Amino acid sequence: QAPLMESGGGSVQAGGTLRLSCVASKYTQTDYYMAWFRQTPGKAREGVAAIRSDGDPTYADFVKGRFTISRDNAEKTISLEMNNLHPDDTAMYFCAAAAAYTWRPLSAIPYKFWGQGTQVTVSS
Repeated sequence: QAPLMESGGGSVQAGGTLRLSCVASKYTQTDYYMAWFRQTPGKAREGVAAIRSDGDPTYADFVKGRFTISRDNAEKTISLEMNNLHPDDTAMYFCAAAAAYTWRPLSAIPYKFWGQGTQVTVSS
C-alpha cells in the first residue's frame, strides 16, 4: 500500500479552482508536518504549502492568498484548495509527510513519505 495517495488533479482554465486531497495509509506516520510539493519536467521539486500537526500553515510566496491547505488528523488527510489558478501552476503535485519536526517545512529534505503525484494543468 502506498504511504500517501493523492486525488483531485485535472485540467482547468486560468482563474479556475481545483481541490487536491491526500490520504495517508494507517502505517504512515503523520505526527509532524504534511505538505504539498510540485514539480515540472527539468525543474527541482518545490514546496507549495505545509501544515503542522496543530494546523499552523506555511505557504510559498507564489501561492499566498490563492491556495489554502488544511488537514484532518483523525482521518490522516490533507487537502489543498487552489483558487485563481495560473498557467504557471501547471505541474505534478505531490503529497508528503515528514518523519520529524522541521524548521524548514517547504524544503523536501525532511519529508520521508511521498505520494505518486497528481497532475494539474492550467490553460490560458
